[in-house]
Amino acid sequence: MTTGRRVLVAGVLVLLLVGAVWLAARPAPVDAVQPRQGPLVRSLQFSARVESLTRVELGSTVTARVARVAVDEGARVRAGQVLVQLESDEAQAALAQAQAAEQQARARLAGLRGTGRQAAQAALAQADASVRAARAQFERVEPLVAQGFYSPAQRDEARRALDVALAQQAAAQAQWQAQGDAGADTAQAQAQWDAARAATQAAQARLAQTALRASGDGRVILRSVEPGQIVQPGKALLTLALDGPTQLVAPVDERFLQQLQPGQPATVLADAFAGQPFAARVQSLAPGVDAQRGAIEVKLALEQAPPDFLREDMTLSVEVETGRSARALALPLSVLRAPIEGDTAQLLVASDGRAELRRVRVGLRTLDAFEVREGLSAEDWVLRSATAQPGQRVRPRPVPWEQAAGVRTGEGGAAGAALAQGMGR
Repeated sequence: MTTGRRVLVAGVLVLLLVGAVWLAARPAPVDAVQPRQGPLVRSLQFSARVESLTRVELGSTVTARVARVAVDEGARVRAGQVLVQLESDEAQAALAQAQAAEQQARARLAGLRGTGRQAAQAALAQADASVRAARAQFERVEPLVAQGFYSPAQRDEARRALDVALAQQAAAQAQWQAQGDAGADTAQAQAQWDAARAATQAAQARLAQTALRASGDGRVILRSVEPGQIVQPGKALLTLALDGPTQLVAPVDERFLQQLQPGQPATVLADAFAGQPFAARVQSLAPGVDAQRGAIEVKLALEQAPPDFLREDMTLSVEVETGRSARALALPLSVLRAPIEGDTAQLLVASDGRAELRRVRVGLRTLDAFEVREGLSAEDWVLRSATAQPGQRVRPRPVPWEQAAGVRTGEGGAAGAALAQGMGR
């Protein structure tokens, strides 16, 4: 090899060595994002159904055949309106019989208190007159017998006449007393009339049971009866949703229980009326958890009058705002070096050209992002690469915040709820 060629080769080797050293010393590019400052909102999405506060099942209290059903499902009803009419011929006949017995008892009592009392009074007056006459006759005969003008037999006859008159007077007095207001006959007649009136009321009640009426204004949501059907007590024939405040009921996975509390605002949407959302608010949380579904029942109250399209048992989509930070310094979850422990998290931050492990204090957390409250500024670059190591020379390579955050959703499991949480724009 000539001298010139040796020099050339040596030069190339030097250049390669210098390039290798330069490449080794050059900072590695690492994807990085800066915190975004703005409102951070956490929301919980789940399905709910419409439920009125008062739902009534209408049934029969007697066994009878259905003569007529006056309403269909969805019909509006008024309080007292006859909805189902049962056959009532037998009940009407029993009522007529009871009313006749009542009239008879009332007439007997009126007779005792009217003509019967007058007759008893007349009989008593006649008995009193007979006693006076018999006593006067006895008082005339007795001295004449002592004087010898009358025989003892005539005195005995006058005495017997007086005793008979006194007995008749006692009987008349007893009859008069019996037919008085406190007398036995009147009391018996009064009791018979009271019993007849009670029998009439019972017959009227049985007749009323053949007409099933609405207990209040509302709507028929279920009909389970047809004319000609024989119904028995205990079976629901119609289900009514009575007018009153409307609420939404939803089973939500118990994992999200910590995020929910009464008073939180919510937005409600029906799939069939996607352009007409309306407002609601969390009203209450059930005190217990459904063990079979692992869900807790959440009730929401409407903020205003329900829209016209709302129907009983309609399925709705509900989004509840469960957390908000007005001016949050937020980062995507993808920058975390390890799961958040309590209120602290570990991040790799580019500092003076090197990767620095930094512990920060976090606040509100969503499914895609978290709030940094201490340990970071809005100008810091936070590294995303899992291969970067503390102390390594790095060069931040900016990536869009949305790309770093990604799109994430979480299912509500047995409760049928979905958690869609993100940063407000």
